[in-house]
Amino acid sequence: MIQYIVILLDDTSVSFCHYQNKKNRRRLMPLEILKSAIVYAMKENLSIQFVYPDYPLLPNYEEVIDSTDHIKIKPAKVADDADVVIFNSIAEAKGFVGYTVDDVSYVIRTKRCELFAEIDDVIPLLRKIRRLNIVITDVESFTEDDFKTYSKTLQILSKSIEALYVEGSTIQLNLLTDRMMLNKMNNCGAGDTSITLAPNGKFYVCPAFYVVKEEDEIGNLNTPIGDLENGLDIKNSQLYKLDHAPLCRHCDAYQCKRCVWLNRKTTFEVNTPSHEQCVMAHLERNASRELLNSIRQHGTFLPDQEEIQEITYLDPFDVRKEWE
Repeated sequence: MIQYIVILLDDTSVSFCHYQNKKNRRRLMPLEILKSAIVYAMKENLSIQFVYPDYPLLPNYEEVIDSTDHIKIKPAKVADDADVVIFNSIAEAKGFVGYTVDDVSYVIRTKRCELFAEIDDVIPLLRKIRRLNIVITDVESFTEDDFKTYSKTLQILSKSIEALYVEGSTIQLNLLTDRMMLNKMNNCGAGDTSITLAPNGKFYVCPAFYVVKEEDEIGNLNTPIGDLENGLDIKNSQLYKLDHAPLCRHCDAYQCKRCVWLNRKTTFEVNTPSHEQCVMAHLERNASRELLNSIRQHGTFLPDQEEIQEITYLDPFDVRKEWE
């Protein structure tokens, strides 16, 4: 059931996920389409997330946006009044001066080698904020050596987070703390619980599907429709649901983003993740297990949360026969 709508305000709207937005020519969503999108979302009872470009919008656009409840996702360059701030490198995050511990989340998009080399610059940021998501943009390029380095990087982050929790901090880092607090999958949900509206007035499974190939539309806002079920045309829509993901539905790496765009890019199936995505998610899962156990040695912590069980694999495909 669709619950969220992501509205890209411009062709150059910032990426907040794995994909790279290579569109560099501004195409602002026409004001009338924006107004129609808000009405549409209100009729369908959808939560709205507006994704901004790196330039300020005109006052009449902001007035329309502020006419409804919403989340603002903005690049750091125009981060005022953002709910989610996006950095496109660790260096950009390091140099940012507008951090707040209020209800603002921060996202660092980075390549693996940058993360490995500059992890010491990430750690000080954890003291300034309440929520940080790290999104690695070249997942498909991971090697076996990279997995080993990633595991060591997670250990470095884990030690810092443990120290902060002992001090009384409640910092959240998607790679480590999310799994400690989850009892079921908490994935992206593109094509299942969320859809995207692009500046051209057409619907897409997620922003990546639009910026990579505009022909991958799944509907049109201007089409006279009565509800989402009749207005969207998602081919094989059941494949976007967890119960039609043969590996993921048995998995307990609940924090995994399970990115359907990355799935399609690497395996040509939206419901089947790549080896790289699975191994990374399980390295995170195992590091979360160790972190949870370490924090509990200092006192009571998440008493109602079950222990994360030890496992002997990193890719669920290796134990698929146990689920058949």
